[in-house]
Amino acid sequence: MNQDDGQPWWKFAHVWMVFAGPAIVVVASFITLYLAIKIPDPVVTSHGQAATALAAQPGAAPASDLAPAMQARNHAATGVPEAAGR
Repeated sequence: MNQDDGQPWWKFAHVWMVFAGPAIVVVASFITLYLAIKIPDPVVTSHGQAATALAAQPGAAPASDLAPAMQARNHAATGVPEAAGR
């Protein structure tokens, strides 16, 4: 029924497919650990610092887009303030 021709286990491709999944995960975890140690995220202590840091980035959204969810949830009901000059 089973003809393996007496080959050792490492000569079968399906064995390497089984080992490849966990091996890739281990390598990816070490890459993630390296990146987490090498490039840590800055500590933000308040919402004001977060909004200032985000607004300072090039191409950042306007400050009104950075409002907390509880303040911004009624945006549709209150409307958008019109720009000056209209």
